[in-house]
Amino acid sequence: MTADTLRRSPLGHLADVLAAHSSSGERGVSLREIPFLAQLDLQLQSHGPAAQRIGRALGAPLPADPNTVAVAGERRVLWLGPEQWLVVGPDGSAPATAAMLRAALEEEPGSVVDVSANRTTLELSGPAAREVLEKGCALDLHPRAFPPGRCAQTLVSKVNVVLHRVGPEPTYRLLVRGSFAQYLADWLLDAMEEYRHPRLTP
Repeated sequence: MTADTLRRSPLGHLADVLAAHSSSGERGVSLREIPFLAQLDLQLQSHGPAAQRIGRALGAPLPADPNTVAVAGERRVLWLGPEQWLVVGPDGSAPATAAMLRAALEEEPGSVVDVSANRTTLELSGPAAREVLEKGCALDLHPRAFPPGRCAQTLVSKVNVVLHRVGPEPTYRLLVRGSFAQYLADWLLDAMEEYRHPRLTP
């Protein structure tokens, strides 16, 4: 038995429930967990030589504009603060990515911390995804204000999340602490309930 077989995601037991609540059509919405994504908290001076070295190592400059995201191959780099980013990558990539970032940091002040076990990821997608989120999120999620490639630290139904919009179709990823994942998933499923049924017309 390996460490991989012992891993349990916070919402692994809900996979069938999440799939059963998905709907299609013009009011469709679906919810799934994307477990075990690599997540690295990166802090350093945003305009120093290390930031340039790390950008070259990643294959994309660190995003400088607030609440924006840089795509670097299979990785996404989310702006969390003036000198803080979250590097998100595929399952299993954290050790190699952390080593690469630390090597590029060299002796400059900064830190690279593996926080992969801290959060899981919920993905909400479909034409009605924005309407579902708006029931519990105070952010302006209109595409003009929150287009693909934007991120934000916010509250969804009183739960702290890192919210990231991906793709042209309304698709949102919610990075949430494992201890709050069940509550947030239950809230989203309840908010999705009305979209499981066709809209009645007079």
